[in-house]
Amino acid sequence: MKKFYVLLALAFAAVSCDGFFDINLKDQPTLEDTMSRSTTVRQYLAHLYSYIPRDENTRNYEGGIVLRSDESLNAKSQYETYWYKVRRGEYGPDNTNSESNANFWKRYYVAINECTTFLDNVDLDKEDSEELIRQMKGEARFLRAYYYFVLLRQYGPVIIWGDKAADQDVKAETLDRNTLEENIDFIVSELDKAIEMLYYEINDPGIGLSLSSNKGRVTKGAAMALKARVLLYAASPLYNGQNGTGIFSSLQNLEGKKLFPDYDASKWDAVRQAAKEVIDLGRYELATDVSEGRSDIQNAAASYQTVWFKGWETNREIIWGWWYRAWGDESLGSGCDIAYAAPSGGKIALAGYSLNSPSLKLVDAYPMWETGRYPVLGYNYSSGLMDLSRPIIDEASGYKAEGWTENYQQLVDVNPSWAKPFKAHNSTVGRDARYYANFVPNGFWWPSSTTNSGGPVRFTCYNSAEATSPYSATDACNRVGYVWRRLYKAENPLKNLTADYQSMRYIYPAFRLAEVYLTYAEACNEMTSRDADEAIRYIDLVRARSGLNGIREAYPDIDFGSADGVSTVSGVARTGREWLRWIILQEKMCEFAFEGQRHYDMMRWMKAQDEYNTENWTLHVTAEDYESSYTRVKDDYIGDRSLFRQRDYLFPFSTTQLSEMTKFTQNPGW
Repeated sequence: MKKFYVLLALAFAAVSCDGFFDINLKDQPTLEDTMSRSTTVRQYLAHLYSYIPRDENTRNYEGGIVLRSDESLNAKSQYETYWYKVRRGEYGPDNTNSESNANFWKRYYVAINECTTFLDNVDLDKEDSEELIRQMKGEARFLRAYYYFVLLRQYGPVIIWGDKAADQDVKAETLDRNTLEENIDFIVSELDKAIEMLYYEINDPGIGLSLSSNKGRVTKGAAMALKARVLLYAASPLYNGQNGTGIFSSLQNLEGKKLFPDYDASKWDAVRQAAKEVIDLGRYELATDVSEGRSDIQNAAASYQTVWFKGWETNREIIWGWWYRAWGDESLGSGCDIAYAAPSGGKIALAGYSLNSPSLKLVDAYPMWETGRYPVLGYNYSSGLMDLSRPIIDEASGYKAEGWTENYQQLVDVNPSWAKPFKAHNSTVGRDARYYANFVPNGFWWPSSTTNSGGPVRFTCYNSAEATSPYSATDACNRVGYVWRRLYKAENPLKNLTADYQSMRYIYPAFRLAEVYLTYAEACNEMTSRDADEAIRYIDLVRARSGLNGIREAYPDIDFGSADGVSTVSGVARTGREWLRWIILQEKMCEFAFEGQRHYDMMRWMKAQDEYNTENWTLHVTAEDYESSYTRVKDDYIGDRSLFRQRDYLFPFSTTQLSEMTKFTQNPGW
């Protein structure tokens, strides 16, 4: 078992993040010596943070689940990551044997054990105050609980060692999983203890630390937000009765205990309470950036963008996050994500790779600016698969899937002095502020007056020398028709892959208030004593930041108050509860695009099997003219389609682990 549960090796350098996370644990003679001095205790604690999931890396490691989801369609690449294979269903126990192959089992059990070692020995520190030691214990408990949760969201219930170190002498053949209830109960109990120990701010006078050197450390609010997320998962169908499918009902561990519980509606009440406790702190607020010199849609876009671009000290929406860390061969931090998304080739060459692209489904999701309604209610099917060329359009939304608008003036992050009016496809016109903050559609101006070509350039992608980013069958090019630009600040130069991209470092918002609002709204809608009014109130708060009408103003034709009464919109019939559920998931898809929320929402609601199985729909980027390029096609993308089966709701344990833990319960279907 020592392969899987390794004691702390002090000659281990952590991933560098910022300030507090820059550490060096080399050359410490003994654990007792390390834990007796303030400097090395803090270094050890910083080392515990080095294991936080790399959710910001949307091509690899934990963050690669963005590629697995239906919000992304990454271009075919000679640098395929393991998540390309997962998306195509080309994975299983035999080829998930390292972190680069999405096997994070060892990583997090090492982290968990090191958190326990810290907790068992931190009282040896006689140089720090009781208040600071208390705070550090809270951080270690939070991190241990978080690492268990990261394992749970991937594999389902796992082994819980509890508040003790892993037994190094345990016989591997005696090990099996704890039940889901035991997993959740331990994680929540640890977070409750952490909440009691942690301060609201790291620079609280009670512990005497300056914020400038401690950015990204855990606070009481972070532990409360994680608790709300954990309970949200526990209440959702995948972990709570499986929508009556019973796909996990037969799973038992070696003790004969059922690994997954039967449905319990009261779990939604616990979610509501946990989320409301975060809200009632009154310490967090939605980030805004409003100027009298801008239009309403420009203010809405700037407010949404400031979630990422505003600094630690003044951004009150981020409850907990971390700097984009150095990763990838280029070690560019957040600039690496921008490089993977930015256009390549042709007249708009920006030293990018044209890899990370939004899916057409994500593009379709965003509401209309005037009505506030989501334009696409779903899709018709062709040959048993969701057909993204046949959207079910909400006729009252104001959306047009076909046709053109002449002399369209782009509004967000450009100046009309150089961004002259152009012919825009109707599907790109009149969308909400987040649409324009997130995407550069085919035909739109790249949001900078300076490019490699010298002046401003429209991004056009089709098979012609006239296109500024033309199609290529062999070289990097945008193969979807839209650029993902969320992390790109307008007017930033993108010429030199190292210098320009490496300077971009933004905060990854692991937990932010908008998520808590929508978690609370979801719980209010799902709990037994349903409160539709309260759910709508908090949905509307998130939408208002983006300049959208409230839900009831946008949808006067839906009776949200009736849980069972059916309302029909453009031929789609749902109950009031179902409509609100759908709206919450749509809103989350838009608000948290590429933040890793979409995949786990589809998993916990067990919707991925329906939503992910589709052809690789793109714009017609092989067309020879701009107008023809806006046809939706399924055969321009290079690569096999997404495949999701029932077994894919939980990741398989690798044969490497199972060859030693011979009686360990594998997930069903593997």
